[in-house]
Amino acid sequence: MANKLALLNLSRIELKELIIGWGEPAYRVEQIETWLYKRHITDVSQMSNLPKTLRQRLVDECLADPLKLAVSLDSTDGRTRKALFALPDGQEIEAVLMRYDKRQTLCISTQAGCAMDCPFCATGQMGFRRNLSAGEIVAQVLYYARQLDREEKRVANIVFMGMGEPLANYAETWRAIRRMNDSTGFNLGARHMTVSTVGLVPAIRRMSREPEQVGLAVSLHAPTDDLRDKIVPLNRRYPLAMLMQVIRDYIDATNRRVTFEYALMDNINDSDTHADQFAGLVQGLLCHINLIPLNPTPNSPWSGSPDERVLAFRDRLQAAGVPTTIRLRRGIDIAAGCGQLRNAHSQQK
Repeated sequence: MANKLALLNLSRIELKELIIGWGEPAYRVEQIETWLYKRHITDVSQMSNLPKTLRQRLVDECLADPLKLAVSLDSTDGRTRKALFALPDGQEIEAVLMRYDKRQTLCISTQAGCAMDCPFCATGQMGFRRNLSAGEIVAQVLYYARQLDREEKRVANIVFMGMGEPLANYAETWRAIRRMNDSTGFNLGARHMTVSTVGLVPAIRRMSREPEQVGLAVSLHAPTDDLRDKIVPLNRRYPLAMLMQVIRDYIDATNRRVTFEYALMDNINDSDTHADQFAGLVQGLLCHINLIPLNPTPNSPWSGSPDERVLAFRDRLQAAGVPTTIRLRRGIDIAAGCGQLRNAHSQQK
């Protein structure tokens, strides 16, 4: 399996070169892409409008789906489904489906593990294994698209907030975005996709020049360098002044609103003083704040803030004129936080 050519890794141009090289007409490319990206099949033998000889060659030489489901869990409220996948080389990644009243949102991974080393994050605790290919990223979306097909629903939004730092795997993440955005591919609008980063300044600058209008979310988690150095170690390389400047430049270049993610940790970053410092940091920016009570992880030194502290923090930001909402925690009963299911599964082996 590992030696087979992964179809989802191929751009339309690359797939066309392959098919023409096999002596097949170019229109076969559109047929294959329709089966993969619009009908979401994983069994090449089901591509019934292809000649049998081409189907057999695709089966023999190509891989339509690099993911093997290891674990699937549903939350008790039925609104969250989490999957753990095994990759051909044995690495494991997670993807989550979150159901809201009128939309279905996916949280997908871009790396196996993560090198950012944030101590509160289960993925950061496992360390970095490798980058995912574009096909491995897209395959997570297609997995849930197949499930939603059975319910006559479709993927509405994709957030690159799963395992890994998307902007540390920039090229493959963007190849995946373009395949999902392409009208001949998955055909999801760029504005329905959001890339989350802990603050890779050069990559944010690069992202500001991309033509696709993909959303940017920045995991801030602390309003001062001293505190952020502890919570987000990357801050030692790209401190807040540098990060906030590139965000201002990004907003000026794109005229798009930036989302700031702020995980509230009990007696760590959730005081009134922290709220006032945070408000000062983002004052005047075209932005929105998502407050997130920290999802508990077994090896984290910190716990989530109590509800009354979360509400007080929100109220203080809103009083300062900063648009703020509290993001509901989803799937705590199924270890929906990034990396948690993978770590739990590894310990059971």
